[in-house]
This record gives sequence, C-alpha cells and structure tokens, in this order.
Amino acid sequence: MIKGFISVRTSSSRLPSKCLLKLGENNILTSVILRCIKYKIEPIVCTSVNPSDDIIEEISQNLKVKCFRGSLQNKLKRWSDCAVFYNIEEFHTIDADDPFFDGNEMIFSMKKLIAEDLDIILPTISSSNGGASVGYSLKSKILLEALKDTDDSTDTEMIWSYIKKIKNLKFTTLDETKRRPKKLRLTLDFEEDYLLLKAVKNILGDNLSRENIDELFIENPDLHKINWFRNKEWIQNQKSKSL
Repeated sequence: MIKGFISVRTSSSRLPSKCLLKLGENNILTSVILRCIKYKIEPIVCTSVNPSDDIIEEISQNLKVKCFRGSLQNKLKRWSDCAVFYNIEEFHTIDADDPFFDGNEMIFSMKKLIAEDLDIILPTISSSNGGASVGYSLKSKILLEALKDTDDSTDTEMIWSYIKKIKNLKFTTLDETKRRPKKLRLTLDFEEDYLLLKAVKNILGDNLSRENIDELFIENPDLHKINWFRNKEWIQNQKSKSL
C-alpha cells in the first residue's frame, strides 16, 4: 500500500490551529486522514514534538493511524526520521492544508516514481499554483543528502530548495493529465480559503471526488473568487521562502 506522510502542525501563524477547524462533521486533519483511507493510501501523520501538537497525536490514535513526532522546523528531517522509524523506502507527501487532494493522481505519481526509477516527482504546475491536488512522490534515501548542512532549527518548508541541490538527481514534474479549472485555490492558509473549503463541502456534501470538485468550479466560474485574490500573496510568500 502507498504510504502518505501527512505534514501537520498546530503552530500556523496566519490561521492558528487550522488543522483543527471544522469541515462538515470532522476537523480538517480528520478529513485528510479519512480521505487517505478512502483512496487506500496508508496515512502516517508527521507532526512535531512540540507539546502544542499533542492533540494531533491524540486524533491519530483515536483514528488508529500511525503518528510520528519529530523536528518542529525541519520538515525534511521529520520525514527522513519517520521513514527510518517505519522502514519506508518511498512515500507521497500530503499537506493537511490540502483536504481535497486527488488520491488517484497521487497513486499515479507513486507508480510513475517506481516504474521509471526516479528519485522524486514534483507536483503538477496547477497543484503547485494553489490547486492542491497532489504532492511529491519521493525515495526516502535522497533525504539524507538533502539534509546536509541542516539541523533541527533549519526551516526546510520549501523542500525543493534543498532537494534540487542533490547531484545526479533523477526527477520530473508530474504532467497535467486531467481537466482542471484555470483558476483554483484549494489550499488552506487564509480565512477566505476556509470559507471556500466550507462552501465546497456544503454544496457537494459527501460527493467530494476531485472530479466533482473540479466540475463544480468549471460550471460555476465565479466561485473561485472567494479566495483567488489571496493566491498572489501566497505565491509571493512561497517564493520569498525559497530564496
């Protein structure tokens, strides 16, 4: 079964404890875990050792899924230590910020990683630009190389800045294989993002396949405006962190 490392902390600055916000009957983190299970992706929650994240471990235990606690700032080290602890050779990254991810696209990415013997597959352009449909597929072995000259206090949130420095790295960007709305922001950083996610949940109920979600935005071309204006600020923040 494909392993999905769910990166999550409660110490978000723009939207504090956003992973605990309600989305329908569940909170965001619970929704992400259950979505993994629905797609037959084994969820492994990756959080920090900070006491503020005790609640994340509690949620994981209640849902009977694995939870690894590691570095607060160094996400790459948290992933690497988790992979070593559970003896995992390859995994897919899932942000708890992205509750409407496309599990089928993630599975396709992982199969491509193995079939083509790649080290890492980057998300599609649309996903990286706010669509939040798919993460990174990667081999655990490359993490040690990426972690050189870092320690627990190093902020490796922008993981590609570290991984791309690896010599002879075998990588590609996942091709766009599905019809996606041109303007779509389904990640959670701002209050407006939360309003949009709740609106999608209210409209579609339990019919939250990524195909249904994409079709909703295609048929309602103004719906994305709830939070799209935030995307420019978000992309600028991403770029500044990569410098």
